[in-house]
Amino acid sequence: MIDWQRIDELQSEIGSEDFAEVAGLFLEELDAVLDQLRGTPAPADLALKLHFLKGSALNLGFATMATLCAQGERMATSGQGQDVRLDDLFSAHDTSRAEFLARFSGIAAA
Repeated sequence: MIDWQRIDELQSEIGSEDFAEVAGLFLEELDAVLDQLRGTPAPADLALKLHFLKGSALNLGFATMATLCAQGERMATSGQGQDVRLDDLFSAHDTSRAEFLARFSGIAAA
């Protein structure tokens, strides 16, 4: 579900002192875009939103979520956006987020 090696790399890249702030910002951005998708996303925006989510998920090590975003992005760009299983994406995010915050309880996230 989570690529902990990526998390370690991110901490090393930005430093332990700034990690909480950066990770909190990534979580806030993920939440904001996912909230947009919880409504009725415009088909033209779906691929762009999934692409954005994929990048943020990869940065945070949310491997399962990133994979689902990549699959959904491919589907959306090939005209199958209506078949993207957003509930699976939401579930992967919720599980990854909870697991991440359990390990890093000091991170302030919305």
